Amino acid sequence: MTKRALVIDDHPITHLGASRLLRELGYDPVGQAMSGEEALEQLSRDAAPDLIVLDLNLPGTGGIDLIAPLREAAPEARILVFSMNDQTGFAARALQAGAQGFLSKNAPPSDFRDAVRQLEADEFYLSPKQALALATLRAGAAGDPLGALSDRERQVLALIGQGHGLQAIADQLGVSYKTAANTSSALKKKLGVDGINGLMKFALDSGV
Repeated sequence: MTKRALVIDDHPITHLGASRLLRELGYDPVGQAMSGEEALEQLSRDAAPDLIVLDLNLPGTGGIDLIAPLREAAPEARILVFSMNDQTGFAARALQAGAQGFLSKNAPPSDFRDAVRQLEADEFYLSPKQALALATLRAGAAGDPLGALSDRERQVLALIGQGHGLQAIADQLGVSYKTAANTSSALKKKLGVDGINGLMKFALDSGV
């Protein structure tokens, strides 16, 4: 039975390597798209793939925001995120958005093959390191998305939610700007959000 795949990545070398591995696993044809817009245009006119390999860092619409429209355009396709950014927060958000797997581009080819096979078996895929980190993160925040935060991190998040900048936060808490900035970076990693705007939205949504 023919298996179809689509690789969405803006690096030709990634296309070459991923396509070669996919063909070894029985996928033919293997489509290629250099952006989210190009991928969605292909999906609107071509037969839906069985597997989508997706980079998060794309020109135009990309990242986590692309998963939902891909899922809508190809509801039966399995989505494997293939990214240089292997932070736990990104993996968690990718799965929540509808992906079935998350694999670092630093992983060996054998892990790529394992990931594809697990998705074919209707299972989710995370590397053992990612799975352990995600389980630890969820355990720390069980029943409370703020459960893994320190008191200082809660204070900084609350002030960000009130619209304060990092210098104002540092002044109000009596700490250095560097301390406020480092705390903000830690919050982004723990909560899996991007930028100050993401932290502000999280703070407002959670009622901090």
